[in-house]
Amino acid sequence: MVMEVFMDPNRDQVGVDPIIITQFNVSKTIRDSILVNFGECGLGSAIGPFLVKYVNPVTNLCIIRISREDYQKVWAAITMVRSVGNYPVVFNMLDLSGSIKACKIAALRCEESKFEQFKLMVGDRLSPTDINRMNSNLEKIKCLEH
Repeated sequence: MVMEVFMDPNRDQVGVDPIIITQFNVSKTIRDSILVNFGECGLGSAIGPFLVKYVNPVTNLCIIRISREDYQKVWAAITMVRSVGNYPVVFNMLDLSGSIKACKIAALRCEESKFEQFKLMVGDRLSPTDINRMNSNLEKIKCLEH
């Protein structure tokens, strides 16, 4: 699964910094949602092959590996997630594929288009650090394996 995490900019709590999306907090949030919505048996069956393979904290793009038998359960649990930590979020499914290779291709397309949009927004203020960070994230996607 290739997912995008939308952060809620209109949240009620003022003065609280937005959360940084990581593999750990995305994985924990999804596991907690599976447990709440499908119980311990549902969590036990889905947890074996479940893995958050990639997270880009800049673009909030995630690649999640799950078995073919349990993808509907995990997808349903993800749609019920409303926050990561105490920060409101919404997950958006961008691609569902049967292999990591197909997910890599979809994620690369998404990341490249987001980077192009970012370059248009920023214009002349694009720093070499931003370019290096984005290229580093693109290389991480390219190196993903099973």
